[in-house]
Amino acid sequence: MEQGPRVRATVEQVAASGHPVRRRLLEVLGVEGPATASRLAERTGQLVGNISHHLKMLARAGLVEEVPELAKDRRERWWRQVPVSLSWSLADVRGDAVGEAVAIAAEHEHLDHHVRRVHGWFAARDGSQEYDEAWTRAAFSTSTWAWATPAEWEELGEAINTVISEFHRTHSEPAAGRETCFVFAHGMPSKP
Repeated sequence: MEQGPRVRATVEQVAASGHPVRRRLLEVLGVEGPATASRLAERTGQLVGNISHHLKMLARAGLVEEVPELAKDRRERWWRQVPVSLSWSLADVRGDAVGEAVAIAAEHEHLDHHVRRVHGWFAARDGSQEYDEAWTRAAFSTSTWAWATPAEWEELGEAINTVISEFHRTHSEPAAGRETCFVFAHGMPSKP
């Protein structure tokens, strides 16, 4: 699971990664490594034709690429996630009606995705024996209130991203006792 450089996303990349099925494909490829459309269909519960379509959209946006050296024959097509960390803001597309609509829809989908992940953890933690007490104690949530300028807030966001990226770099391989984990952070102006 390689995480590449942080780059400003294009509208096409935001649209591609903002689609729920494509996001799931990016996650599976990012965590589990290269796969065929058939394997991705099994893993996601989607039809192979649907997966192939979404892989083409992700490839067009430069987010996945073929891995021909893994194919056993000319009919088999393997795909991998392109190692890149996308960064974007609604401010990047202000004045472009299509860009704004894509960015807003993607923001909502990303937040819904994050919330679904947290709800999934609650269900797994509370409804099964899949995770032991050590994982229940290790899981965390954090929040605070602070006063900041836009520049200070941007600096905090970059620092949080650096910490998460460094942790990812040093913990990107499976090992005894490790589970795949998901972490996210949101920071924005708000009122109590």
